[in-house]
Amino acid sequence: MTKKDENFFEKKMDRREFLKKAGIGGAGLALGLSGASAFLAPRLDKQEKISYGNEKIDFYGKHQAGITTPMQKNIYFVVLDLHTTDKDKIIQLFKDWTDYSSKLVEGELVKKDGQNALLPPSDTGETVGLNPHRLTLTFGVSASFLKKMNLEQKRPQLFKDLPPFPKEQLREKYTGGDIVIQACADDEQVAFHAIRNLIRKGRNAVTLRWSQSGFAAIGDRLETPRNLFGFKDGTANVTKEKDFDRVVWADSKDWMQNGSYMAVRRIQMFLDTWDRTNLEEQENTFGRYKESGAPFGKKNEFDEVDLSLLPDDSHVRLAKEVDKPLLRRSYSYSDGIDEKTGQFDTGLLFISFQKDPDHFVKVQTNLGATDKMNEYVTHIGSGLFACFGGVEKGGYIGQKLLED
Repeated sequence: MTKKDENFFEKKMDRREFLKKAGIGGAGLALGLSGASAFLAPRLDKQEKISYGNEKIDFYGKHQAGITTPMQKNIYFVVLDLHTTDKDKIIQLFKDWTDYSSKLVEGELVKKDGQNALLPPSDTGETVGLNPHRLTLTFGVSASFLKKMNLEQKRPQLFKDLPPFPKEQLREKYTGGDIVIQACADDEQVAFHAIRNLIRKGRNAVTLRWSQSGFAAIGDRLETPRNLFGFKDGTANVTKEKDFDRVVWADSKDWMQNGSYMAVRRIQMFLDTWDRTNLEEQENTFGRYKESGAPFGKKNEFDEVDLSLLPDDSHVRLAKEVDKPLLRRSYSYSDGIDEKTGQFDTGLLFISFQKDPDHFVKVQTNLGATDKMNEYVTHIGSGLFACFGGVEKGGYIGQKLLED
């Protein structure tokens, strides 16, 4: 922490407010620290920087942020339709989005206002005074984007439409779309503000198709977040750069170089049914112990899975036996009450990144047929997007795709 930061906290916050801002309240201490004095120390390690929201995440780089970035607490996810196929307009839009995004992740206004107060403000302004809270913005396009933009000759061989999966009940309003933007941050207003300003800038070229806000139960970032069924979600994720190369980043030598394929599923979870299910049956559904997250027959969450110890129809066994690793980056959602059932409208915005979409297809096909989880969930939304490689300074989002 810099001297300026220390003075700010000393002047602006009493001890109670400081703890509140740090996200630890009065119930306990985050990050395994034993006392508030650890947060007042002048030096912050990486975990503490994350707690403050002060960790710097650059928009520019070899890869897009928001893929292998440690998960933030909130997401605002949006899928857009093109309403112009004018290539020059889309290039300008992506340039504008690049400019805006580079400022948003720094906590800056997207544009300063001019002198004319009779014009609308350039920035919607709801994050003034907030830090970026580890905001990341991740962009991708669908196969329909390539078709509409007359770019199918650039379509990678791996980039195929997802096939129908067993027992899915997709709704039209949660499928399709041409462009995806994923905004993740440790503050939900920061994530929404970013999407709001990007859409506002693009209103002459794109329209909203569907969106979803979500949250992840992230306290100590060394722990795997739990979904609304109370089980840990993402235990099997790879965490090292060498494994990201093996699992996440596309091998293409074209515009997808250093990018990744995003599979998204909007999964409705029937909590009322789940909450009437006994613990043994819940654990049999996953193939893991609920409290520890350990696979059956083991003690710790990250112990190696022994498939022979798991029920044949358990979620973990069916996913694991395919042996096609994915990087899961999923968020829970709660959208009020389902008018048809009178129950919570809740679920999981499942997002996975993989170097080859067929890895997701094989896993989902194996799950869809016999997964015991199907008694408690329904897949109602779906999409596959090609997320570009990183943006170089002076360049723009999707440049390698859009330039001849």
